[in-house]
Amino acid sequence: MKKLFLLTVIAVLGLTFVNAQEVKFGVKAGVDFASIKNANPLFNIKSNETGFYVGGFTEIGISDVFSIQPEVLYTSVSSATGFNFDLDQINIPVMAKYKVSEKIDVLAGPAVGFLLEAPNSMKSFNFGIEAGGAFNITEALFVEARYNIGLANLLKNAPNGTTSRVSGFFVGMGYRFN
Repeated sequence: MKKLFLLTVIAVLGLTFVNAQEVKFGVKAGVDFASIKNANPLFNIKSNETGFYVGGFTEIGISDVFSIQPEVLYTSVSSATGFNFDLDQINIPVMAKYKVSEKIDVLAGPAVGFLLEAPNSMKSFNFGIEAGGAFNITEALFVEARYNIGLANLLKNAPNGTTSRVSGFFVGMGYRFN
């Protein structure tokens, strides 16, 4: 499943570069409000932690209003409640971006992540769906907000009905190099 998803992303990006109208690069950083939900048939435990993210992106123009935006982000969430390890990960979202107006963009797409300090009881591979928006202050500078819905059960060999998922709300700023 992981290999198929990765090959699909590589194929889409490769085809995108062939038809790209304009390619821009940029950097971004901000705050991550993570939510860790542990559930089984008897109870649900949810904890919230705050961290940060920093990374880079490529904006590949397909048309005047549509682009693909792959990103590589380092996301840090330390000392999660109920865990004795950090939830730091490398997050790789591939966002479809639609320009609603000169100032407003809407983004959505899949994201994969790799936990950097996963203990033996947890999987290091994470995946989910992200959606959000950006407000362009200038052509280069923007603010963004998005939500990541964690879909992967991070527990290895989990009993039936037992799950552990990580989701997050991201708020930050970015800069596009022209």
